[in-house]
Formats: sequence, structure tokens, C-alpha cells
Amino acid sequence: MLWVKTFHILAMTSWMAGIFYLPRIFVHFVEGKAAGQDTARLAIMASKLYGFMTIMAVFTLGLGFWLWLGYGFTGGWLHAKLLFVGFLIGFHFWCRSYLQRLKRDELSQSGRYFRLFNELPLLIFVPILIFVVVKPF
Repeated sequence: MLWVKTFHILAMTSWMAGIFYLPRIFVHFVEGKAAGQDTARLAIMASKLYGFMTIMAVFTLGLGFWLWLGYGFTGGWLHAKLLFVGFLIGFHFWCRSYLQRLKRDELSQSGRYFRLFNELPLLIFVPILIFVVVKPF
């Protein structure tokens, strides 16, 4: 099970890297567009990153399910963690909706909005980390 846990952590780290970076691409896209710059490459980058993130999310969730089968579903900390994992999945799909709008050149929020949007996954990830490491209940 330690190998499964290792690959779960690796996949989760890769997923989170994408979750943290994709909104930064949104920032550069809307600010570049406002400045009259060519943003086509950013749209390609965002699409490829989202594809990678999705693959890593599937691996993370699949390996997490495998860990659940191996270790069981006990402890309030795990229930709380899964609630926040649900929030993270929701954020992932929220990014997808912005990506689709970006591709249609309909992304109308400001760079400041996406800078704040970029902070949300951290607010989701910190409790997950605390629940896993500290196991407060």
C-alpha cells in the first residue's frame, strides 16, 4: 500500500500544480488581451494544462479509492478531507468552464478577479493537508 500512497501523493501534487497555475494563465490571457497582445499561445497552454490536470485528477481519485479499499473508511478526518476533495473537484470543473469561455474569447473577468480566483484552491488544499497530517478527529 505504500507504493499506492506514493503514487497518490505524486498524482495529487501534479494535479495541484495545474490547479494553481491555470488561473495564472487566465490572468495573463485577460491582461494580454486588454493590452492588445496575441494570446493564442496562452489558450493552447491552458487547454494542454487542463488535459494534464484532468488525467492527474483521475489518477489521484483512483489511487485514493484504492487506498480507501486498503485502509478502510474510518475517522472523521477522512470524511472532512473528502468534503474538501469534493470542493477541489468543483474548482477543477469551474476552471473548465472558464477555459471553454477563454477558447471562445468570451472571458470577461479582470486580471484582479483571476488573481483572487487563484487563491481559492489554497483555501481548499490547506484543510485537506491538515486533515491528512494532523487527523484532528
